[in-house]
Amino acid sequence: MKFGMRIPSLKKRISARTSVKRQIVHRAGLKMPRGYGWVRDPKKYMYNKVYNKTSFDIFKVIKKLLK
Repeated sequence: MKFGMRIPSLKKRISARTSVKRQIVHRAGLKMPRGYGWVRDPKKYMYNKVYNKTSFDIFKVIKKLLK
């Protein structure tokens, strides 16, 4: 588990938004409403919840500093 600052990866960012699986699910209308991740994959939901509470994004820090 990662603690602290997340290191951004441009390659992963682009691939996550342009993946074939994402496009198929999006176009088929199989998206679940926000907050229903625990229904689709409970293990992944718990991992992401802990990960997001124990790490932070460098871009959000920069955004707050520039305000």
